[in-house]
Amino acid sequence: MSLTHPSVRRTHDSAGAHDELVEHLDQQVREHVRREGVDPQREAALVRRIAEGVVREHDDRSLTGVVAPVPDVGVMVGELVARVSGFGPLQPFLDDDSVEEVWINDPSRVFIARNGRHELTTLVLTSAQVQELVERMLKSSGRRIDMSSPFVDAMLPEGHRLHVVLEGISRGFSAVNIRKFVLRAGRLSQLVELGSMTPSAAAFLEASVRAGLNILVAGSTQAGKTTLLNCLAAAIPGGDRIVSAEEVFELRFPHPDWVALQTRQSGLEGTGEIQLRDLVKESLRMRPSRIIVGEVRAEECLDLLLALNAGLPGMCTIHANSAREALVKMCTLPLLAGENISARFVVPTVASSVDLVVHLGIDERGVRRVNEIVGVPGRVEQDVIETEPVFVRRGGELQRAGGMPPHLERYERAGIDVHRIVAGAP
Repeated sequence: MSLTHPSVRRTHDSAGAHDELVEHLDQQVREHVRREGVDPQREAALVRRIAEGVVREHDDRSLTGVVAPVPDVGVMVGELVARVSGFGPLQPFLDDDSVEEVWINDPSRVFIARNGRHELTTLVLTSAQVQELVERMLKSSGRRIDMSSPFVDAMLPEGHRLHVVLEGISRGFSAVNIRKFVLRAGRLSQLVELGSMTPSAAAFLEASVRAGLNILVAGSTQAGKTTLLNCLAAAIPGGDRIVSAEEVFELRFPHPDWVALQTRQSGLEGTGEIQLRDLVKESLRMRPSRIIVGEVRAEECLDLLLALNAGLPGMCTIHANSAREALVKMCTLPLLAGENISARFVVPTVASSVDLVVHLGIDERGVRRVNEIVGVPGRVEQDVIETEPVFVRRGGELQRAGGMPPHLERYERAGIDVHRIVAGAP
């Protein structure tokens, strides 16, 4: 005798019938896609038209009673497109503008980040589904993952960043992170509207970019470093030539003369790898007026410092908990380049190469804010780089701190009255 309540059995039956219907229509859509030679990743609009035709034909047949009707045509078409052309059950999160990141710890634990907060979703996958999703995502990016290369960073078609750690390196299951490209601000003025900084701080940063100061953007993961870097880059004068170097393309800003470079992993033969350090060196041969490095985290920091120290304006991001710690890290990373690199060389080089440090953070409500903007006048005292706070956050407000940026003559040459700007005058 069955102990299952009749209403539960009906729910299970209806769910099973829905799954069977979706599988049946999914196969029909895939047959059409293969027959017509459609690339489902690049031609999503065409896949949608095929799905609409398949669902419409099925709905017409349901009028005769031969097959079950489709409860909601729009929902069914969306689900089919997600399965065939998108990324299946993850697609609704990727389509949701409020979701900033999606990650899978194991098939039964799928998380999202929304407004700076983590949420465990109700989505439960299978190991086969996760593997199929990863394979489909990597196929769209042209990158690979295997036991010889168990980590991968890749860019998805919509600009989202994919990071995968293969099972065996991560315990139990492959770990998957999708950091969505959500463009909430493209200009410094828009960051003011979002409450990230004050109008006077934004005006000061824009003036500093125009004057050609070297800017280091620091903060924790998801603090908004790339967004701020995009906004700073958007303030670069149109007559300058920009070359950027990133592990994966993430920068998005309008500029008429910009070459974007990204790293490349080694091929199956173990050759052909292009590291970030290679890109920084190569960018100097491309006649740049400005150089932008998406993030420094290893020995490429030395090559960037050498470029900035030679008079080439630039900017980059770095993981750090404060402006002071960012400078300390900039002094440490170049030491990874080799035993012949010493702190006696690196510390004064950092002091003379970095002009401003902007530190970002996330408050208790998940709001990303600029916490401090400090100037680096170039002085070193007992191996400690001196700084001058220009803006600091006190009592929840970003306030003028009294310090001034270095190289005031550069502001003057650009026709900028920096004293008036930092004072908050209109």
